[in-house]
Amino acid sequence: MRSAQRRGCAPTVVVVGELNVDMIITGRDVMPEWNREKLVDGFQVVLGSSSAITACALAALGADVRFVSVVGADDFGKFCISELERMGVNAEHVVALPGVQTGVTMSFSTPADRGLLTYPGSIPLVGPEHIPDALLDEASHLHFGSYYLQDGMRPHWPQLFERARGLGVTTSFDAGWDVRNRWDREGIVALLAHTDWFIPSEEEVLHIFEAESLEEAFAQMPRSAGRIAVKQGSKGATLCEPDGAIVFAEPYRVSPVDTTGAGDCFNAGMIYGYLHGYTGKALLRYANACGALSTLGVGGTGSLPTAEGVARLQA
Repeated sequence: MRSAQRRGCAPTVVVVGELNVDMIITGRDVMPEWNREKLVDGFQVVLGSSSAITACALAALGADVRFVSVVGADDFGKFCISELERMGVNAEHVVALPGVQTGVTMSFSTPADRGLLTYPGSIPLVGPEHIPDALLDEASHLHFGSYYLQDGMRPHWPQLFERARGLGVTTSFDAGWDVRNRWDREGIVALLAHTDWFIPSEEEVLHIFEAESLEEAFAQMPRSAGRIAVKQGSKGATLCEPDGAIVFAEPYRVSPVDTTGAGDCFNAGMIYGYLHGYTGKALLRYANACGALSTLGVGGTGSLPTAEGVARLQA
């Protein structure tokens, strides 16, 4: 790992990912019914996407974050860029493409869970041509989210991660849900050979490895894989070390308002904590705290974790 996180120097994290707006409908009964009309408790338009929420959470924690993406040359695209910048993320490498619509996700959110409908638009269009070589030279860590949505990058991740690690840059990614229900295991396994941190949810990792339990999934991981941190929502989180050791950390008990983005803020906690020397259960607990804090506001960026907030929750 590069020594960019030396005393007084914030680590530089490059996030390559999808961008979209989230239209969030909140309440206790938000599921639409044909030929019926319902009233809901709330509605907001906010910055969405796993990669962007993780980037904003990293910036809130104190990292120097550079974001690489594409949006449409439309109002939603301008909104995404302005929101990234407002939350302290460097967005100079976000490209607005003419003739393309920025992606949109409709989130039907209750205090317990959420359902999503997504119009892809610009989401799958990020490609290797959008990643300047100089960015990796400045990075301490490279991350992306939504493996199954980023069609333009999916064939290129192994080569990019291999190059990054050759430069001393650590790497991580989050699988996200496979909307096509194919669960490209071969591609994931190939990428794990160049990955320091794989951060899926429990449901995702069970689908990818066609397993009935985490233990069964971990047993199928290639020996070349780095660390695997599995998000388990209200159950906590589990870490599988390269030597096969398993570590579990309990969740923090909070009263959630909206769970959108909790897993993405967990990702940020894992990356930020790791770059600051946390390991094992202490690292999982740090990430769990970030995820818990995220649920206290509406949308993935409505309640971003901060180092001070994590310290208060852990006190």
